[in-house]
Amino acid sequence: MAASAVLLSGCASLGGGQDGGHYNVVAHETFGSANTYSRLFDASPERTCEAARRALLSQGYLINVSKDKEVEGQKTFQPAPDNNQVITIRVVCAPDSKDGKVSLGFVSALKDTYNLKKSSNSASVGVGALGSLSLPFSAGNDSLIKVGSETVSSATFYDSFFDLIKSFLRQDDSLRQQSLHDGEEFVE
Repeated sequence: MAASAVLLSGCASLGGGQDGGHYNVVAHETFGSANTYSRLFDASPERTCEAARRALLSQGYLINVSKDKEVEGQKTFQPAPDNNQVITIRVVCAPDSKDGKVSLGFVSALKDTYNLKKSSNSASVGVGALGSLSLPFSAGNDSLIKVGSETVSSATFYDSFFDLIKSFLRQDDSLRQQSLHDGEEFVE
């Protein structure tokens, strides 16, 4: 009977929402078939990642990494005077067909949150008969401290990004068709 109670309490701590007073992330992470973070595209991985790069640029993201099959962009937001947030979006494009004309785009966005930490310095000065005197001086030391980091999980956020990639691929297809119509050879 005592062994059953110990076994049940051990199982409860593995599957529960709290683990020693902390939220147990692993217990709530599921690997399902939902495609929040990926989509199929009728384009090569290189074209898909180029469309993703253009989508990021069109929204004000600074491109950190730009390779044939990988793109990473970053944008900073300041929702309050003492709070900054940085969103980093990473796109990886992989072939999903033997002929290379279909690709699978994987996207993940990471949001880092920073708060402003203000500190001021003061100096103590010893003055003979008066004792010591503390005087503030203006050498403040303000710095941003990272207070949180999380993967963006909003399906709406990813849906809108994938739609923007598709619109850039459609523009690219139109340019290709126009070039072929004009008799030019379009090099991929």
